Amino acid sequence: MIGCVDMDSDESANPDLPTIVSLNPCTDAILAEVADPSQLLALSHYSHDPKATSMDLTVARRFALTGGTVEEVVALNADIVVGSTYMPVATRNAFQRLDIKVEAVGVTNNVQDSRDQITQLAKAAGHPERGVALIKRIDEALANAASDTKPLTAVVWQQGGIVPGEGALISDLLRRTGFTSHSAARGLGQADYLPLEAMLADPPDVILTAGSERAQRHPALAGLGRAHRADFDPSLVFCGGPTIAKAAQRLAEIKAGME
Repeated sequence: MIGCVDMDSDESANPDLPTIVSLNPCTDAILAEVADPSQLLALSHYSHDPKATSMDLTVARRFALTGGTVEEVVALNADIVVGSTYMPVATRNAFQRLDIKVEAVGVTNNVQDSRDQITQLAKAAGHPERGVALIKRIDEALANAASDTKPLTAVVWQQGGIVPGEGALISDLLRRTGFTSHSAARGLGQADYLPLEAMLADPPDVILTAGSERAQRHPALAGLGRAHRADFDPSLVFCGGPTIAKAAQRLAEIKAGME
């Protein structure tokens, strides 16, 4: 285990609640809200990385972190390990042999997937009511960010020049906040490459820049008179849970600024 942090709340740990290790940066953020701090023994190492975290670093650094090995989880004496549905079979079997329950979560492709994931993790942590509260907060944020004006075309231009597919969570959030996916309308799928030349030749109403590569800041983009450009934090692109509320608020701010 690396980056171990002492938690004051360990003294009041409830022995009737399961202890948990999270191996996924997206579930890290959810579990930090639906589990007691004393339950959450470690987060994935991604959550201490400013470029990979999906949660506030100050909050993340209150918890220990793990590289995700079976040995580290065993050393923490966790009751539950939360990981991806793509966890290697050998790793999953090792946890089961050691009587450590595996709570597997899939990729969040839309808001409903995220609601289901929150419900699953809150129930596993023994706090289903906290899952209900988090979902309510997300739904309120989405309602506040909803737009009844004409949808604007938008591209989420990520690091490496890639764009999200139609079935990605961020594409669902675009639809819910008054945008349509410009890249999907042109036949681009998940993680397809959108070069600078194509962006200049056929720009959307708004370019959401989720990265800082040279092409994303190219001076030629300033010549796109009708295309609005806005920064969009890369940490808002991939994860559901509490990230949805922050992403919806940011998209609403961008839409309001354009109107």
